[in-house]
Amino acid sequence: MAVEGGMKCIKYLIFIFNFLFWVSGIALIVVGILVQTQMNGTFLISDSSASGAPIVIIVVGVVINFVAFFGCCGAWKENYCMVTTFAILITLIFLIEIAAAIAGYIFKDQIRGVLESKFNETMHNYSNKNASIDQLQKKFQCCGNINYTDWFSIPPFNKTVPDSCCKTPSPDCGLNTTSSNIYQIGCVNLIDKWLKENFVIVAGGALGIALFQLLGIIFACVLMKGIRSGYEVM
Repeated sequence: MAVEGGMKCIKYLIFIFNFLFWVSGIALIVVGILVQTQMNGTFLISDSSASGAPIVIIVVGVVINFVAFFGCCGAWKENYCMVTTFAILITLIFLIEIAAAIAGYIFKDQIRGVLESKFNETMHNYSNKNASIDQLQKKFQCCGNINYTDWFSIPPFNKTVPDSCCKTPSPDCGLNTTSSNIYQIGCVNLIDKWLKENFVIVAGGALGIALFQLLGIIFACVLMKGIRSGYEVM
């Protein structure tokens, strides 16, 4: 009876775990969509390499929802095959997340180079009236790539800057670059700093989810052992 009660407790713990796991999957999907929107709409990065990270986050969120549903069914029906499949899938997700975290840490310093390249490209295409760069400069209170003088060689400015570089925007305020009304710091420096600060937050959240998944793997293995040993879990 003691073992039966213990297995029953594990069964309900797995059920609760999978509900929380499902919530984390929904959260990942939302985060992935927000990151993708932010990068495409604000960071001016729309190529496939930059979009890869948020797409992976969304895909992982969808997979987590599927696995959580699978785990709930397996635990509730006390099906050894379903619980085993759940344990294997969640272990694979755990390993993928660890690998992704390591890769993200290794390549995080390369983000600055991508930002500089894309920002410079967007500046040279400003004649196409790309409003995204104006939104970015207003949001981060910055001007140019490295500093405001980067605009001087970009047609049609010629020693001037866009009005979005002004601390207090007004028509043609960017013509007077000697004014204290012009932001001096470049956008890449501020965006790179912002990304690194938020990387710590994201990494901490990912670590918490990974540890949570590890508990799920342990619970699933214990329940698998109980089912296989022939104990009845009510």
